[in-house]
Amino acid sequence: MPDLSGTIELLTRYTKARVPVVVVRTQEPSRALDAIRHAAAGQPSMPYYAHSPAKGLGDLMSGQAIIDDRSLNGALDYATRAFEQRNNVNVVLLDVDDLEQESSTSRHLAEVARVAEARAGSLTIVTDKTVWSGLARLGMTVQLDLPSFDEIFQVVSGIVEDHRANPRFAIDWQYDEMRRAAEILHGVTETEALNIIASLLAKETLLNEDLAELSSFKDQIFGGTAGIERIALRESDAAVGGLTTLQEWLGKREQRIKDDLSGTNLRPPRGVMLVGVPGCGKSLSAKAIAQKWSLPLYRLDMGAVFGQYVGQSESRLREALDAADRVAPCVLWIDEIEKGLAGAGSESTGITTRLIGQFLFWLQESRTKVFTVATANDVRSLPPELLRKGRFDEIFFVDLPDDHERAEIIQLYFQLKVGLEPSPLLLDELVGISAGFAGADLAATIEDVAWERRDRNDHGPIDDELVTEAFQNVVPFSKTNPEEVASIRQWGLERAIPANGRTLETVANPLNGSPRRVVL
Repeated sequence: MPDLSGTIELLTRYTKARVPVVVVRTQEPSRALDAIRHAAAGQPSMPYYAHSPAKGLGDLMSGQAIIDDRSLNGALDYATRAFEQRNNVNVVLLDVDDLEQESSTSRHLAEVARVAEARAGSLTIVTDKTVWSGLARLGMTVQLDLPSFDEIFQVVSGIVEDHRANPRFAIDWQYDEMRRAAEILHGVTETEALNIIASLLAKETLLNEDLAELSSFKDQIFGGTAGIERIALRESDAAVGGLTTLQEWLGKREQRIKDDLSGTNLRPPRGVMLVGVPGCGKSLSAKAIAQKWSLPLYRLDMGAVFGQYVGQSESRLREALDAADRVAPCVLWIDEIEKGLAGAGSESTGITTRLIGQFLFWLQESRTKVFTVATANDVRSLPPELLRKGRFDEIFFVDLPDDHERAEIIQLYFQLKVGLEPSPLLLDELVGISAGFAGADLAATIEDVAWERRDRNDHGPIDDELVTEAFQNVVPFSKTNPEEVASIRQWGLERAIPANGRTLETVANPLNGSPRRVVL
């Protein structure tokens, strides 16, 4: 789809070729009019008229009214007479209803276009909808895309620089901040970008921390899309214990997702799939990535995507992924992806197969800065094509935490929940008691301890006996479902990168003590 300069070039060519009907598809009629004016400026001898329901028919360049009748029929009657009396007349129509199918209006326009063709006239229709094929096929159609990054940057820098010289405004933004703002606003219309920056300037300051507010404005624009929702983040969401290999890998991708890639053929990081034992930090990692990278977090709810009518599920997924592209840069979290995309080919309707194909195409082809974090417990039920290289940047296996990681997680949650640190002696004892605990087991147990202390109105040192008793009363998921955990670990540690950096030779299975092997 062409940007503004590409649209101007096409319109100029269509004008010179005297194409009788030109359909301009766009969400921004005022921007389309600017493009048409640029094209018309190269043909000053040709008359150009424009009609809108609010202003009626007037001269395109000067805006001076031509007739008093503001109705569409009045404008078409005048246009028909002008086409019959003179060569090379051009008429632009905005906000015309009932053109999506054959109707009295679309047939009327087709008849006027045939009159125009006989005298080298041209009828340009600006609309955001499809146009009846019987009318559209009389000429050419051009799709005016949303503003490019460079166009949004010009909008942002223009309004910021206009206010910088005013002593009333305290503006911290420099070149880098304006480019960052343009990147965040990429995907909105020119008018929306102007409104957002003007709203920030209304408080007479423009600080570097205001960049975080831009994503909130985009939420207001794109809110309500079925299947995708904004997840509020807390500072504590960045606290994740263990997973050192995953953390190091993500550290390199943070700068890549924020780099200016314009003018390069490099593709932004696509995302990561986290597979592993339930409760070991996969979902928490998605929140931690967004919090550490200062990016908004959106959750794709596959359950909300499915609809009861034919084609509804595919349409909802397409809208959700399109919304994700438009709110980029962001982190897109798909929790337990196997529940939404498992079982390809098993349904008679083929809905799941089509959804998988649509999702894979988006993963492969999208060039926006949407970092996808998909989590899965039973990865074996996913289609193999989802796991091949190029869909996600990497697949990590999140295993049960070892002694060192459990110690780190226990300390972390004691600080967050209790506000105190366990003594070294207590910490060593808890690490031994909690063999086989997942991170979620540790978090829930320490939360119980914190509540018990609150109920007792206990603000003193940690009662070691209370804590050890709480830990001893927990039966972790690895013991209630040992077969399932063993099966998950067997798949993950042979086919994915260990998120904690351990290999099978260095780790004993806490369930049966047997060695494991990983192929890297």
